[in-house]
Amino acid sequence: MKILYHLTNLPPKLPGTEASLQELAWLKEHFGGALVYLNPNLHSPIYLPRLLFGFHHLKHIRANEVNFQVHHLYNADPFAFPLLRWLQQPVIYSISSGVGHKRPNIAFFNALAAVTVSDERSLNRLKTWGLKNCHLVRPGIETASFTHSPLPLQPEIKLMVGSAPWTRRQFQTKGFDALLLAAQKMPNLRLVCLWRGVLLEEMERRIRRMKLEKQVEVINKKVDVNQVLAGVHAGITLVTDPAIIRSFPHSLMESLVAGKPVIVSRSIPMSDYVERANCGKIVEAVTPANIITAVKSLIHEYDDLQKSARQVGPNDFSRQTVIASFQKVYESVLGETS
Repeated sequence: MKILYHLTNLPPKLPGTEASLQELAWLKEHFGGALVYLNPNLHSPIYLPRLLFGFHHLKHIRANEVNFQVHHLYNADPFAFPLLRWLQQPVIYSISSGVGHKRPNIAFFNALAAVTVSDERSLNRLKTWGLKNCHLVRPGIETASFTHSPLPLQPEIKLMVGSAPWTRRQFQTKGFDALLLAAQKMPNLRLVCLWRGVLLEEMERRIRRMKLEKQVEVINKKVDVNQVLAGVHAGITLVTDPAIIRSFPHSLMESLVAGKPVIVSRSIPMSDYVERANCGKIVEAVTPANIITAVKSLIHEYDDLQKSARQVGPNDFSRQTVIASFQKVYESVLGETS
């Protein structure tokens, strides 16, 4: 197979910190292909909206389509990029975030070769709206890179915080403002935040203003996440809108694979999995009070939650499972059996 992969995010400022790129790297290595960044705003003198994404590459893409059998686009939400109508080879569209309550252009997506989602909640919602070509592909990580390192709970609880904001507004929509307020009210709560080279000074200003220097650590570099997890009790990711984050956030999968339970907001589709597997706690609405309640509940049930995390994490998020699932999608599109 020869596949042309399309990514709508900008290249990460810190290499190795973008989850979608890791998955794409697996697929490129296994199936072969190339990658095109469709977002022109890294070099554009003015901001260009998503309706125009990829048109600066269209001539090159069309000239090279003969070298590829299929296009495979990764994007957070089900946005109908006009560029896709100009492509001649089949298009597979992977929605990496949870599908919200806003109905997308179902006719547009039914015209594509296939659509993939990573959670049952999104799959069922799209099918209810009339999408006929949707496939479930669970995400994964490099499970062999993680080991379990127990950490006593007392006298403090330490959480690894992933999915750092890309915009100032996301300090609110990704729960960071509420999480910092919770830390103010809970002196034994410690936060280890994995940062991505964006809005670091803004985060540091918030920490200083709220006098949380002793409770909040920000790691603004590529790190061995397994080592970070060895020094925390659990992972946490919170959002108010499922469209701004992957359905299964990378840092939460890493936490579970390392045998550490997680705290996740109900709006993130992974919460359904966490609830079924009893490997963490759910924050129903992203408020400081609800976060504190979830943290205290995690502490109270920590031994059982950690046991469940150790049982499910290493088995449910493997690289091999991701590749096998996408191979079925590619074969369904291309009519291949090998």
